[in-house]
Amino acid sequence: MRMMAAVLGMILMVSTAIAEGSETQAAGERHGATTVASAAVRDAQHHDALRYTVWYPAVAGSRETALTIGPPDAPLFEVGRAAMDAHVAGARLPTLLLSHGNGGSARIMGWLGTALARDGYLVIAVDHPGNNGADEMTLAGSMLSWLRADDLRAALAAVQADPILGPHVDPERLGVVGFSAGGYTALLAAGARPSLQRLLAFCTAHPDDGVCQPQQEAATHTMQARRAAAASPALAPWIAEADAQRTIPGVRAVFLLAPAIVQAFAPAQLSALRQPVSIILGTADAVAPPETNGEAAQAQIPRATLQRLPDVGHYDFLAACTAVGGQRLPGLCNTSVPRAKTHQEAVDEAVRFFADALR
Repeated sequence: MRMMAAVLGMILMVSTAIAEGSETQAAGERHGATTVASAAVRDAQHHDALRYTVWYPAVAGSRETALTIGPPDAPLFEVGRAAMDAHVAGARLPTLLLSHGNGGSARIMGWLGTALARDGYLVIAVDHPGNNGADEMTLAGSMLSWLRADDLRAALAAVQADPILGPHVDPERLGVVGFSAGGYTALLAAGARPSLQRLLAFCTAHPDDGVCQPQQEAATHTMQARRAAAASPALAPWIAEADAQRTIPGVRAVFLLAPAIVQAFAPAQLSALRQPVSIILGTADAVAPPETNGEAAQAQIPRATLQRLPDVGHYDFLAACTAVGGQRLPGLCNTSVPRAKTHQEAVDEAVRFFADALR
């Protein structure tokens, strides 16, 4: 996902305006942090911290606040709403791990996380170090994409250890959700082993494919720069782990939105997956072209279904843009289909899919 990380990173904030709750079930939101050793090599400041956000069904009477990205007086994105630090409703809840796209954030996917929370799920989303819109993007953060699955595993462990949230995690009903590069992350978590050489060979043969192009917010992260960095002593130990298994035990269902980097997986890796997989993509997606990503995955995964949304682009799966956002970030906000319609179709499919797979 080609986010303008430098812009969003300076202004990522949550508004505190009280929203009028019209839902019968409120969504709660809590934040936390843990540590991951590999974060230090990906983060621009070499911090080993991993931030995570958790959405969940909140107890009756919880007051939701509007969630936005940007300055309170001129937000760029309207994410949804949630009740901050509200008490959790229910006992053990089916649990979902959520991975954002390249340069995105947990918050930018809050429209989906809060909707699933209202439907009774505990959703754990992360800000992938060196690869999110709140911090400086780094070459290592973009390159070492296989470490994203480790982030999800660490966040799950941290939430399980949390005295408030931990008792509500149900590891026997575990699913994973991924958008764009997060789709690749979800497939890793489900058990597919990647091949760095396979991805490099694909990009050598198809340099104009959207997945092989440098990101908008990091134009210097070209394939040439990535190859040079991969050969550096600093990254060599991490590159050596590129093809390692990164399965998260217990993942029973996989939900993919406009998945990217699918060509990193050999067909045999995808055909070996046994979980049900639901794929939604837009036919107008030029960033993660359907034929080399979502459609390729659906053709190989035995229990995969595919839903194509006509005229929907890649960034239509981001949070809704405000008028100010549309003016400042037209590349992320311009759309041919109302974003609310796309979001509702995705939410409806996610609710249906996880009800069948985890309940």
